[in-house]
Amino acid sequence: MVATVSAADMVLDTFPKYLLRNAERFGARPAMRHKDYGIWQSWSWAEQLREIRAFALGLQALGLKHGERIAVIGANRPRLYWTFAAAQSLGAVPVPVYADAVAEEMAYVLDHAGVRFAVVQDQEQVDKIQSFADKIPQLAEIIYDEPRGLRDYSPAGLHAFSTVQEKGEALMKADAGLAGRWEQTIRSASGDDISIMLYTSGTTGRSKGVMIKAINAVNAARDTAEFDRLSERDSVLAYLPLAWVGDHYLNYAQGYTSGFCMCCPESAETVAQDLREIGPTFYFAPPRIFESLLTSVTIRMEDAGWLKRKLFSHYIGVAKKYGEAILENRPVPLSGRASYALGKFFIYGPLRNVLGLSNIRVAYTAGEAIGQDLFSFFRSLGINLKQLYGQTEAFLYVTVQKDGQVRADTVGPAAPNVDLRISDAGEVQFRSPGMFSGYFKQDDTTAETLTEDGYVKTGDAGFFDIDGQLKIIDRAKDVGKLTSGALFAPKYIENTLKFFPNIKEAVAFGHGQDFTAAFLNIDLQAVGNWAERNNIAYASYQELAGHPQVYEIIAKHVDETNLRLSQEPMMAGAQIKRFLVLHKELDADDGELTRTLKVRRAFVSERYAPLIAALYDGSTEKFIETDMTYEDGRKGIVRATVRIMDAKVYPAVQPVREAAE
Repeated sequence: MVATVSAADMVLDTFPKYLLRNAERFGARPAMRHKDYGIWQSWSWAEQLREIRAFALGLQALGLKHGERIAVIGANRPRLYWTFAAAQSLGAVPVPVYADAVAEEMAYVLDHAGVRFAVVQDQEQVDKIQSFADKIPQLAEIIYDEPRGLRDYSPAGLHAFSTVQEKGEALMKADAGLAGRWEQTIRSASGDDISIMLYTSGTTGRSKGVMIKAINAVNAARDTAEFDRLSERDSVLAYLPLAWVGDHYLNYAQGYTSGFCMCCPESAETVAQDLREIGPTFYFAPPRIFESLLTSVTIRMEDAGWLKRKLFSHYIGVAKKYGEAILENRPVPLSGRASYALGKFFIYGPLRNVLGLSNIRVAYTAGEAIGQDLFSFFRSLGINLKQLYGQTEAFLYVTVQKDGQVRADTVGPAAPNVDLRISDAGEVQFRSPGMFSGYFKQDDTTAETLTEDGYVKTGDAGFFDIDGQLKIIDRAKDVGKLTSGALFAPKYIENTLKFFPNIKEAVAFGHGQDFTAAFLNIDLQAVGNWAERNNIAYASYQELAGHPQVYEIIAKHVDETNLRLSQEPMMAGAQIKRFLVLHKELDADDGELTRTLKVRRAFVSERYAPLIAALYDGSTEKFIETDMTYEDGRKGIVRATVRIMDAKVYPAVQPVREAAE
């Protein structure tokens, strides 16, 4: 059943309808905040409605029509979020695009989507679009938020956001009934219209445009907002890529259905400070963010005095022993509660405050698997961190963990109203309230993704644990076997390696081979801090990555990883026998990562084939030349002789069997 507003008898099956409802119910409550020039600005739901209405009518005057696609490109900014609702109020389809995409990638998406309008943040995005204008023949109008640097640009097809809003305001002054007709258009809109088109990250090839119907998006968002009891009293910091399904779902969609306040940071560089200032109650971060938070904590403690280090070590041990049990209200001895209370006063409370997580009521991580130790570390501090498993094709949630039933090694049972199953081949498949309508212009691919009875094939391998919680092993196509027959699950190995703060990225190889080998990226912040404290000079990432002492540190981490793997019956045969530290960081601009920072495994395997061959032919080093893209867009070549090291492999630890009674 869909919700209704009895006063207007309005079925809430689109987000603009929720906008009208929220402006009526929560009119004076904050809907949006943005930090600009160091000052937080706020808009209430009533004020946000006025901003969106003016922009929507301005867009309509420019010619935006029902069913047309409109690109949205930039960082997390109120005006870009308002564009979603403004376009949807006219029946148009927003198409968010990754702001850090290179011009060619961006042009592909804009052309494939057939956009005629683009709303962008600033000059950088305008330049990218105009540099590939011949590849986007349908694009006619560009609207920008920030005017800096654009004064001398040709005004043809180029408009300031404020100018479009002023056009809408002028039209309302000239026609007293225009605003009412706009609202009536919203009230009479169909939930079967496409609400959003989200492009996949392109892990395995070209991005696909995932079409989500309005009623599906609303139902999915409302189900999970109710699941976590989100309300107008909650707040979030919206800092993740605007084009990612996670940001659109967790912030925009859940924000409209629950009425909470969405806060936009000043910039990507100020997120940590802005998080502390806002103190949100609901928080989401992919595992990489939690890894970087733990890395920053580790670095701070290495630089602290001996007393602080001793206190930290002691009370983190207390948290590890009792923290999760206290969080879940399980029985804990009085002495344990007392020790934990002291730890909260001295360590956990100040640490949560420094991280900006003091007010967190619910936190989630997803996007890829998170290391169990990393997950448990944050929960032991009293942070209600949970895991979910989702896909763009599901409009995010497929599974979600319930309070009090959280485990580090699973992603939870099926989310509310989601039908979940495992195929005979071990693939996870689902049907969900937010299920996509299909891939734009790719009917054949849509058909391949669906089963005959209408389930979505996720491409992930998994199984249900004894209590019904789902365990994801890896991408189904990536799970393989060594020549010995031992299971090879690369993501599991990589996540175990990435628990160490000094390791930022890992890529494991082994399917069809005699043993497992790995590429590693060091974390420049963590290892750079270590180098500074040890008076080790370096001029670049490449120089630090190849330093003999750095190799010694990484070798110890690999050794610890193998020891852990030896204690896992299913993974003991896939311990790492040889590894190397890559001479460059894996980068999305070089095609090695997706825009959501997932490794494009096939591309990396092809690009670094000589290094992979060297890992398996017994070489101790290998010279390689690699193309790379600098931050300013210039191309270059990095050359290096990469050292290859052997690692110790441990005997598998046999599981302890309980004695028969």
